[in-house]
Amino acid sequence: MPKEGYLVLAISILVALVIVFVVSFVLYKRTPVPKGCENLKVNEENCSMCGHEECPHYVKKEEEK
Repeated sequence: MPKEGYLVLAISILVALVIVFVVSFVLYKRTPVPKGCENLKVNEENCSMCGHEECPHYVKKEEEK
């Protein structure tokens, strides 16, 4: 196969992966919250032991102080 064929193949694979990523992300964002999970609260007992600074609940907890 000539070099152009490999280039076209590589670009088409990358484009396909980007399309799969975008479609799955959009579908994930459009998925409704399951029944019974709409108003879940953060468990302060478990969060006080967690040191994961990138957790959205951790940031929220730090803002409240």
